[in-house]
Amino acid sequence: MGPAVGWARPGRFFGVYLLYCLNPRNRGRVYVGFTVNPTRRVQQHNGGRKKGGAWRTSGRGPWEMVLIVHGFPSAVAALRFEWAWQHPHASRRLAHVAPRLRREAAFAFHLRVLAHMLRVPPWARLPLTLRWLHADFRCELCPPPPPHVPLAFGPPAPGSSASRCHASTFADTEPDAEACCSLCASALQDEEGPLCCPHPGCPLRAHVICLAEEFLQEEPGQLLPLEGQCPGCKNSLLWGDLIWLCQMGTKEEEEDLESEEEHWTDMLET
Repeated sequence: MGPAVGWARPGRFFGVYLLYCLNPRNRGRVYVGFTVNPTRRVQQHNGGRKKGGAWRTSGRGPWEMVLIVHGFPSAVAALRFEWAWQHPHASRRLAHVAPRLRREAAFAFHLRVLAHMLRVPPWARLPLTLRWLHADFRCELCPPPPPHVPLAFGPPAPGSSASRCHASTFADTEPDAEACCSLCASALQDEEGPLCCPHPGCPLRAHVICLAEEFLQEEPGQLLPLEGQCPGCKNSLLWGDLIWLCQMGTKEEEEDLESEEEHWTDMLET
């Protein structure tokens, strides 16, 4: 069975975050949400409903965004993860997770649920990143995340840096030369967002589907690769790293994503 063909264009940021309330009257409350722009989203939560925040967080701040899971292939995939994290008792994939204990803090419970979510399908095979935004809140998850899910710290890098990475990959290509996939030799269309090996000097440029099929030769029963050997330089590569490093964000695309986030937020809260 080949890889899934509905993979989103590399570079689109979809994240599911955990807020922690710092207000002494509500300290310890948490909130799980979806975003395409973490910095903007936490500002909205702290600004209340009039600034685009959720009604569940309005008037109860300040809120701190303490961690975010990102790397989802689409908004729908991230929203499904968000819903399951919010309602673990209603998700058949999390039926094995024990309910919140009487004296268990909401923060600890949500981390416990998250730890199990990262270990069960379909999320166990997604190229996700677990990012702690504030070191003071960092805790070890039990069970720990899968080996292919890296831990990151601090805010996500802006999309512009990844755009420069992608642009530099083609710096040595002549303007009139037609770029071709290293695996199938077919032309690479700009809108397809070819994957490029991050190792210096490696010439690999490939369609997402072509490289996925190459990586999945060792796991023929799977739809989504976790890692593989670069056909160009033979170095080991994580699929999630390729998706993240070769993204193609633009200012216009970021604005479209923010509008999409507002659409989903409004729809889920009505």
